[in-house]
Amino acid sequence: MPIVVGQPAPDFTLKDQNNQDVRLSDFRGRKAVLLIFYPLAFSRRCHGELTEVQENLPAYANDTVQVLTVSVDSIYSHKVWAEQEGFGFPLLADFWPHGEVAAAYGVLDETRGFANRGTFLVDTAGVIRFAEMNGPGEARDQSAWRAALAALEEPAG
Repeated sequence: MPIVVGQPAPDFTLKDQNNQDVRLSDFRGRKAVLLIFYPLAFSRRCHGELTEVQENLPAYANDTVQVLTVSVDSIYSHKVWAEQEGFGFPLLADFWPHGEVAAAYGVLDETRGFANRGTFLVDTAGVIRFAEMNGPGEARDQSAWRAALAALEEPAG
């Protein structure tokens, strides 16, 4: 079962497509993080979703928000895919231990060995402020992500 709004986001360190460590907690106190799990690189629906992220990157990666994408693919697959598609955001490899981070977020499909389409917005305090999960083949509505980001920026009332 996926983690839910109000829970602390499980911390992790994963390698990006450039073999650099990316630690979720490094953003704490500085930026919110839009964490996007996807099943597999080079698949049609994942390509469409990440292309839409790239086309709207200023909404997802700016002075107040960082986008991080995660799949069970290797850093080498991510490197090729990022270069081929011109993705300008981190593609993190949840390769080994296989799917450990996806499992921590409750989005690992253990039967198939890859992550479902989980999306989480982690605020600067490390708390989940938006959470959704779609199964393989189910498209996500990125307008919900933008609404969650806008709500995060609203002053407390």
